[in-house]
Amino acid sequence: MYQAPRFLPAGDCAFSVELGAGIDPRVNQAVHDLLVAIEERGLDGIMDLVPSYRAILVQYNPLVADLSRLQEEITALEALALEGEPSTPRSVEIPTLYGGEAGPDLDYVAQHNGLSAEEVVRIHSETRYLVYMLGFSPGFPYLGGMSERIETPRLATPRAVIPAGSVGIAERQTGVYPTETPGGWRLIGRTPLALFDPNREPPCLVEQGDYIQFVPINEQEYAALAIDAAAQATG
Repeated sequence: MYQAPRFLPAGDCAFSVELGAGIDPRVNQAVHDLLVAIEERGLDGIMDLVPSYRAILVQYNPLVADLSRLQEEITALEALALEGEPSTPRSVEIPTLYGGEAGPDLDYVAQHNGLSAEEVVRIHSETRYLVYMLGFSPGFPYLGGMSERIETPRLATPRAVIPAGSVGIAERQTGVYPTETPGGWRLIGRTPLALFDPNREPPCLVEQGDYIQFVPINEQEYAALAIDAAAQATG
């Protein structure tokens, strides 16, 4: 953690508020708490806030907000957030069908690490993952905490199409593809939940600062949950 926020310019109407260096749960917690504090205070002139691993990108209207004053207010809010009790993170369960068509790379991940497919599923699903940030595509969670026992390299050639809901592994990372996109992660399963729905409020199922727990399900449970998810999407 830095002793005080570092402000870095990001164009003529945005700046980054850095709170620390590296990937650290404590720094990410501070980012989350500051984000909540800024949103609750409703500082004049702020147009958007984009949190990341260790910083918040603040987009503001220079015709409304004075830059120096805005940064002073954010510094004061950061100090208050540090003095207060950390916010309680939300936990979200992600039901996941592992292997087969839903997870075509599960056997490769197992062979690469000298494990059985069942052991990969157990290791992957027993961890509670911190959502450090959302990025790459709308609602894509960057998760921390995956065991090095199932660490696996990316595909040499990315797939042109990854189905929405696919759960993947890339090096020491795991994540979920919220929408159908290209991608190079090793696919080990799929969830029927919609992680991103532009017609939902909020559109993203999980947010920065949440924790995710993957819960293994069977094909029948997947089919039932998929029907429920489709019904909710259509209203």
